[in-house]
Amino acid sequence: MSKRLVGSAAAAMVMVMVAGCGGGSQADGKIELSLGLFSDFGYDKLIEEYQASHSNIKIEQRKVKMEQHNTQLATQLAGGRGAADIVALEEGVVSQFRASKDKFVNLAEYGAKDLKDQWAGWKWNQGTADNGEFVLGLGTDMGSLGLCYRADLFAAAGLPTDRAEVAKLWPTWADYAKVADQFAGKTPDVKFVDTARNVYKAILDQTEEGYFAKDDSYIAEKNDKVKTAFDQAAALGTKGQTGALEPFSQDWNVALKQGSFATTTCPAWALALIKAGAGDAAAGKWDVTTAPGGGGNWGGSFLAVPKQGKHPKEAYELAKWLTAPEQQKRIFKETGNLPSQPKVYQDSEVQATVNEYFNKAPVGQIFATSAESLKPTYRGTKDSKVGPVFGTALTRVEQGKQSAADAWTQALKEATDAAK
Repeated sequence: MSKRLVGSAAAAMVMVMVAGCGGGSQADGKIELSLGLFSDFGYDKLIEEYQASHSNIKIEQRKVKMEQHNTQLATQLAGGRGAADIVALEEGVVSQFRASKDKFVNLAEYGAKDLKDQWAGWKWNQGTADNGEFVLGLGTDMGSLGLCYRADLFAAAGLPTDRAEVAKLWPTWADYAKVADQFAGKTPDVKFVDTARNVYKAILDQTEEGYFAKDDSYIAEKNDKVKTAFDQAAALGTKGQTGALEPFSQDWNVALKQGSFATTTCPAWALALIKAGAGDAAAGKWDVTTAPGGGGNWGGSFLAVPKQGKHPKEAYELAKWLTAPEQQKRIFKETGNLPSQPKVYQDSEVQATVNEYFNKAPVGQIFATSAESLKPTYRGTKDSKVGPVFGTALTRVEQGKQSAADAWTQALKEATDAAK
């Protein structure tokens, strides 16, 4: 799960800190398993059910913000203690932890390779190393991309509101920018999009290589697609058509409630965040359609098992069960997190799912279709260090602190240093 940037918003719910390394055994003889997560993976009811059918297992969830989760996990792995028995790895950082695979259990030792065909090929590959011989993690959800928009604000700007007609407005991101110009001309007090950062990420995530080539060499300074994505997003900021908002922050929630922006890029998991931020008053005003450019992925995670845990076999069995097709379907129905397994997202019941809050949008069909055309961007080992540099640069442009050209020059220098 994503993208995932959702960790910085939805995951501030609960934090349970437990000392020691991994799980242990209680005095009553039960095996304790800890599950280190960010955000809401939709596991609460499933864990209750698993414990009921496995009387010898007690499961504890540890939930923190995604950035804190990643930092803590890196420290725990380096120190050899403190990590949960099962940990979530978001797709944006899975390559970083893949480089430390010696700290993780190779799930192939417990038969994980036999499960390979459950997942979309690219999703499975993201969670493996050594040409598939090392299975680092089992895939949870994925973040195939849609575009969310306020139909009432589109109507006020004289634009179509029907989701099929809206999709026709922006087959490309250049067309999306043209719609932004039209919108700004009619509705100057409302921003067209929440943040240039998300537009930039969406455009770049529709390319097979971004900051790093598939051999993990740094290529941002010579990859024209990085510059194109930056320029397109920066142009929206330069024109004042973005809200310059930190994605999923409190300010973003306030802007949602106030109806201060009309569009936002949205993977399946983001719908719950929009609903929570905008509140009941905006029910039926938001809608979902296909994103410009087609496809794209933002978010999705894996469940991995650190070596320092005392019960790797039991941890694997729990991770296997939580990511099984039956559970992925149930999670989608409850939380909207899109399954990463074709059998599930192609399921007739999943594809027939509509979201009442988003004007009864056929979200199952929209996100499943996006998943079919998805070509994931390669994530380099230092992708998570390089990417934020460009996002921060775009914020400077949005805030009028720097020209797009100067922001790009500074970002490229900082990113090159971060990639070393």
